[in-house]
Amino acid sequence: MPCLSELDRHRALGLLQAGLPISEVSLRMNVNRTTIFRLRQRLHETDTVSDRPRSGRPRCTTQRQGRNLVRNHMNNRFLSASASSRQTRGRNNQRISANTVRGRLSTSALRARRPYISFILTQHHQHQRTLWAQEYAAWDCIQWQSVVFSDKSRFCIDHADGHVRVWRRNGERYQADCVRDYDR
Repeated sequence: MPCLSELDRHRALGLLQAGLPISEVSLRMNVNRTTIFRLRQRLHETDTVSDRPRSGRPRCTTQRQGRNLVRNHMNNRFLSASASSRQTRGRNNQRISANTVRGRLSTSALRARRPYISFILTQHHQHQRTLWAQEYAAWDCIQWQSVVFSDKSRFCIDHADGHVRVWRRNGERYQADCVRDYDR
C-alpha cells in the first residue's frame, strides 16, 4: 500500500478500532475503500502494516546521494552525466552509470538541453547591428532575391556530436546560469 505512509496506516487502524466503518475511514483518509479493507486484512493476517518486500533491482544510490547529484548539477549546469558518474560512488562503494545519473536528474525534472548561446556584444557591436538593420529594413522582395541563404545543418549518426549540454528545467532557458556566452 504505497499510497499511505506508516503514520497514516496507523491512523486509519486507530479510526477502525474506534468503531468507524471502512467507508468513513476511507473518506477521511482520502483513499479508496479497498485500501482500508486490505490494510485491515493485512493486519489480521501478518500482525504488521509495513510494506511487503518488492521484487526488482535495488537502487544503487541512496536518496541522499540522489539529492547530492541534483544539487551538484544545479550548481554546475554544464556538468555532464558521465563526468558526474565518475565522481560519485553508489552503495557499497560501487560505480554508478551515467544512465543512473540521468534517471536521478530526470526525477527532479532536469533535462539535458542545448544551451542558449548568448553573444557578448559591446556598445559598438550593438550600434553596428542597428545601422545594418536600418539599412536593409526598406528592401523589397526583388532585392532580397539576389541574396544567397545557406542551411548549415549538422548530421551525426553514430557518435556524440560534441555539443555541450546544460541541465535545466522547463522555463529556465534564458537564466544566466543556463546561458553559454560566446565570443569569437
